[in-house]
This record gives sequence, C-alpha cells and structure tokens, in this order.
Amino acid sequence: MNWRTSIVVLAVAALLGFLVWGLVKKGDSRLPLGEPVPVATLPTLPEGSTGSIEDYRGQWLLLNVWASWCEPCKAESPALERFEQQNRDRIAVVGLDTKDLSEDALKFLREFSIKYPQLRDASGDYTDGELRTTGVPESFLIDPDGNLVAHFPGPFKDEASIEEFAAPALDGEAS
Repeated sequence: MNWRTSIVVLAVAALLGFLVWGLVKKGDSRLPLGEPVPVATLPTLPEGSTGSIEDYRGQWLLLNVWASWCEPCKAESPALERFEQQNRDRIAVVGLDTKDLSEDALKFLREFSIKYPQLRDASGDYTDGELRTTGVPESFLIDPDGNLVAHFPGPFKDEASIEEFAAPALDGEAS
C-alpha cells in the first residue's frame, strides 16, 4: 500500500471513529426512562396562549416533537391524528413544533387537519436542551405522574406502530 492510500484509509477510519463516538455520546444524553420529564411553559399553536406538559399531569401523554419542514413528520401526521381521535379517552396526544416559523407550522396543521393540542418551541431550547431530542420527529410517552415511560426517535410508520409504542397507556398499566 502506498503512502497516499494509507492516508486515505486513516482519514476514513478517523471519520468513522468520530461518527461512532458522536452517536454513542448522543445516545448517552437521552432522558432516562422512569425519570420525570422536564416541564416548561411554551406558547401554543395557534398563538395567543401558553401551555405545558404539566397541564396533562394525571393522564397518559404522547408528546410528539415535529417541524413543518420535516418530511418524515409529514408522513406520520395522518396516523397520529387518527390515533388521537380513536384513543383520546385513554391518552392525550400533544404536538410540539420545534425550530419552525409560526406561519409554516400553522400551514402544516391545516394541511394535515391536525386537531390535537400543539405547543411551540421556536428556538429549540426546550426540545434540544431539556428533552434532549436528537431530531424530528421524536416521541415521548409520559405516565400520569410525569415520568418518561418510552422514547421513540424517528417517525411512526403507521397507527399500529403508534399503538405498540403507547401500549402501556392503552393497556391501562400503572405508572
């Protein structure tokens, strides 16, 4: 192997090492299961009010973090809306729009006929800093005491995958 090939191989190995290190480090930073989910008072969508996940204390909550520019968020939105309509007596579904413009977020809600409550974190400070999200979409299942029961990084592929994720709430398991 000549010296140029050796340099390329070393550079690729170093890059892969950094990528793996970043994924491992990011994976360790997730909220621990069973621990309280941090709360914050955020604006609602449409604007004009404020809300918090604390408002849902005493009931199960599926918190879905999304953004209007996110293609996987668009793909999962119809299934989330159907899931919420069919299960609203057993679990609250709340959307949390992040790193987005209000007008774009409102257009997204209209386009996908989303009716469940929405909070807004325009800066991403709460989603990135407190919830420690790794991207969008990302969902959190929170028990009636405010503790994290499950975390789903990525999009739900259909209603069945949402039901599987929310099974502790749908099955009536105690927190």
